[in-house]
Amino acid sequence: MKKKVLFSATVDSHILHFHVPYLKLFKEKGYEVHVATNGNEKIPYCDKKHIISFERSPYKLNNLKAIKQLKKIIDEENFEIIHTHTPMGSVVTRLASIKARKKGARVIYTAHGFHFYKGASKLNWLIFYPVEKILSRHTDCLITINKEDYELAKNKFKKCKQIEYVPGVGIDEEKFNFKMTTKEKNDLRKTIGLKKDDFVLIQVGELNENKNQIMSIEAMREIVKKHDNIHLVLAGTGVLKSFYKEKIKEYTLERNVHLLGYRKDVPKLLKISDVLLSLSHREGLPVNVIEAMFCGLPVIATNCRGNRDLVKNEKNGYFKEINDTNLLIKKIEKLYNDKEQYKEFKEYNKKEIKQYILENIIELLGKIYK
Repeated sequence: MKKKVLFSATVDSHILHFHVPYLKLFKEKGYEVHVATNGNEKIPYCDKKHIISFERSPYKLNNLKAIKQLKKIIDEENFEIIHTHTPMGSVVTRLASIKARKKGARVIYTAHGFHFYKGASKLNWLIFYPVEKILSRHTDCLITINKEDYELAKNKFKKCKQIEYVPGVGIDEEKFNFKMTTKEKNDLRKTIGLKKDDFVLIQVGELNENKNQIMSIEAMREIVKKHDNIHLVLAGTGVLKSFYKEKIKEYTLERNVHLLGYRKDVPKLLKISDVLLSLSHREGLPVNVIEAMFCGLPVIATNCRGNRDLVKNEKNGYFKEINDTNLLIKKIEKLYNDKEQYKEFKEYNKKEIKQYILENIIELLGKIYK
């Protein structure tokens, strides 16, 4: 009989964006690979797909239904390994796996960024911390992807059998190991409304309050008064799209701020950009920063969890406090004007990125799976 592994997450997109290489790893090792999500998209290297009533909100009663659904599947399938992701997906999965663990199943949980952290609201600590602490005793291995979460887990979750630090999900070199000719770069720039000599800031991610694109828009309001060839590119969509569109219009920034919506060509966009902005209030370990580093882009980032693991102030970019728009403007202008420091940051990033390569992360996770 084939050994079986289950990957679970609240939504398909999480598995598709981050975990396909690990499904492939198990498939190559001869496992029957199962995936449980609340979605019906086709997942590569998946033998059986289970649609579960996961909800992102902890207040939705559907999560109780999801526990029952998933428990039935887990008890019937006899998985050797269950690897769970996303906050509510992992709460449901670990509760559904309690009986299976007594029979030998091993449950691994990757925390992609606890909702409680230094600076988080008291409400987040009241709601999420007790749940994670209780469920840690039903977890065979807790994987954290940033150092702050790792230290917190080691200090607070004593009942968890094993706690590991793995720096992210890994960046696939194949997606970025391509060259673009000058003509290809200029042609892509032209489709966005950029000229070949424009200095391009890029911010990648969902348009929401946490990702904090409003700060970069506010900064651009001042920057264009002195530097009309500096442009901001926002790649992503989300609940604040209309709000940002109105702000851009209000500030008459239509020529210099470009809302691109969801893009499948982020690697190409990074290669035609000059600086990445990561201005979030919180992060787990931001993939967009890792990807930008791989492309040699200096990074200007907020001093928050996750960003701190990747950005070394004055070595590969700059830190700024979350609400300090004036400092953001100064750092953008510094990189625009100081070509020597810009070059130093690029070179540092190209060396530093090696530890985040997919091949290295697969090796670390492979040891944990064994």
